[in-house]
Amino acid sequence: MRRTTALFTLLTIVVDAIATALAFYSAYQMRVHIPFPTPIKLGPFHSYWQLLAIQVGSIVSIFFLMRLYHTPRGRSRIDLFYNITAAASVGALLSIALTYLFYQSQSDLTRGMILYSWVLTIIFVSLGRLLTQYLQRLVRQRNPDRMLLVGTDEVARMILQRTRNSLKLGYKVVGFVNGQEGEGEIDGLPVLGPRSELRQIIREHQVQEVVLTLTNVSHEEQLEMIAACTSEHAAVRIFPDIFQIVASDLSIDDLDGLPLLSVRDISLRGWRLATKRIFDIWFASHTLVFISPLMLVVAALIKLDSKGPVFYTQTRVGLDGKPFPMIKFRSMRADAEDETGPVWTKEGDPRRTRLGAFLRKTSLDELPQFINVLLGDMSVVGPRPERPVFVEQFKQVIPRYSERHREKAGITGWAQVNGLRGNTSIEERTQYDLYYIENWSILFDIKIIFRTILRLLRGDHSAY
Repeated sequence: MRRTTALFTLLTIVVDAIATALAFYSAYQMRVHIPFPTPIKLGPFHSYWQLLAIQVGSIVSIFFLMRLYHTPRGRSRIDLFYNITAAASVGALLSIALTYLFYQSQSDLTRGMILYSWVLTIIFVSLGRLLTQYLQRLVRQRNPDRMLLVGTDEVARMILQRTRNSLKLGYKVVGFVNGQEGEGEIDGLPVLGPRSELRQIIREHQVQEVVLTLTNVSHEEQLEMIAACTSEHAAVRIFPDIFQIVASDLSIDDLDGLPLLSVRDISLRGWRLATKRIFDIWFASHTLVFISPLMLVVAALIKLDSKGPVFYTQTRVGLDGKPFPMIKFRSMRADAEDETGPVWTKEGDPRRTRLGAFLRKTSLDELPQFINVLLGDMSVVGPRPERPVFVEQFKQVIPRYSERHREKAGITGWAQVNGLRGNTSIEERTQYDLYYIENWSILFDIKIIFRTILRLLRGDHSAY
């Protein structure tokens, strides 16, 4: 495993260097043939080899310092592109500075070459990373790392499900370790034994990574299990019990040398709040203009398909726990809840209309919510709003559930693009929502929007 990781790291460095060199050469050719920003005559390319070496060395060095050769598994392509853009920008500035310090003929590095080289480096390196990631994913799927889950609770089952749903991560769970004698199986995998035999289990099953999911054991027991794993050269990951109340990265402060974990306030204020609102208005207004023909067609089809209004307004809980009328295209019969009252929709729900099943599958019923965004009731991205009756239930049993309402509800959210939509775990969905709130940024919103579009195009973002 270590040899394979080292080889792919070396391959990534080589591909980055080649991509940077190709970007520099392409920038030279573009500057020769494109008279922008001003016409200029450049010398032969072989006179630029020193500049090329400085460019490649600067980019690779900055990528190393910004840990782009230590990328974790499962990092999204959008995150990777952000990081490459930032690192390439810093690398370009370093290259310019080194050129003007040590290169005698600085006039060879023209403004056009700097601009073209910067843009092409981002593009070529990103394409090279997609290639290396694809090759690495193939290797991991054929030779996955063997993972052992210490614990048999809901957290362990959640991790097992994630590894099964994300084969690109390259993990194969070999089984579970329990607090008692091993017996039976869970979700098709065996319970291999008790925690006291962890060392032998790791050795016997050639485990490469161990995940401790137990949140109710003492620190002494956890330290013993960690020692057992490290003695057998197995990597250790711990699902922290603090995750139940804190979703973001914790900051560590000190009290006269005593380390303390700080939980930060999650509310948006000041320029952050204004920036998010401006983005919401801009995005929602442009989207409504773009999709207005589609909305007219959907409205006409709804009227032809079944009796009742085109739009359906449902009371949902939004910012500060205040109710608001959420607008949707009607996808169910007009009398859908006259007998049942508020209930969750389910697969094959008989209350849906013929057109409604299609609207819900394609998420077209959500389009009128952009009107809610313009009215200020919702945001484009945020925690999905729930109905008041369900909110009261969830507040009683889920820690920090009410903190979801410290920000506006959204049309899409971090939980939804991670597959948590419809009849899924409310606890897990809450953790994702809190993570989004605590780590909000405009780039994060854009990333979620892009991932939502991709899921819609793939057809795996539908509801019942």
